[in-house]
Amino acid sequence: MNNIAVISSQIGNNSHTKKSLVTNKVIAMVPVRAGSIRVPNKNIRPFGNTNLLKLKLKLLKKVEGISQIVVSTDCKISADIADKLGVNVQWRNQFYAGSSVTNDQHWLHIAQTTPGDIVFFVQVCNPLLRVSSMQKALKSFLSTDLNDSINSVTAEKKFLWKNGNPINYDINITPKSQDLPDIVSLNFAITVIHKHVMIKRKNVVGYKPTFFELDKVESIDIDEMIDFKIAELMYKELGIEWLMG
Repeated sequence: MNNIAVISSQIGNNSHTKKSLVTNKVIAMVPVRAGSIRVPNKNIRPFGNTNLLKLKLKLLKKVEGISQIVVSTDCKISADIADKLGVNVQWRNQFYAGSSVTNDQHWLHIAQTTPGDIVFFVQVCNPLLRVSSMQKALKSFLSTDLNDSINSVTAEKKFLWKNGNPINYDINITPKSQDLPDIVSLNFAITVIHKHVMIKRKNVVGYKPTFFELDKVESIDIDEMIDFKIAELMYKELGIEWLMG
């Protein structure tokens, strides 16, 4: 797998940046647990000609600048998949793999148990995320000290309401959807963050985040079975070559 020095020759001429690219270790951390309530066995169930975990690991192997890929899991099948693909496995205990753990507890645990300096936190439930997008996000993060995390987002051009009132437009002057305010939502497809920031903040969003917008296809997130089926149909149509691009 390519190391950070490969990227340093491609982005910028600043000596400080080059030094940081060489010394910082980027660890791609892939969390997959055995339990999934809404989509049983989501990470390992058949998805086209593969499964979500296997697909994500194959794509990650194409991203330059990652020092090591680690699968954090409590699932033996997932561990076997990782092992066959030459990926390291980190076993999670029952609490951190359970449904009662909060996100801040989960993220802190991931950060504390990740080797290296930079966490590339990747979810398998965004199966249509392209290699080129992961590569661009990682290069962007490594080429500057202006942000301490980069987080993928989705534009939300929707008419949003809360407690019976609109929150992003005036009910008396209803705009076209494309003219709504620029609001984005975290989709968690891509997260790159300094490990020490992730530990201190107990979050995947740093103190100085940069948002990396994905289109509707790449940001598809599998929460329920309908999401799984839609993503699978699109995967069959687009193909692995498109994802590798």
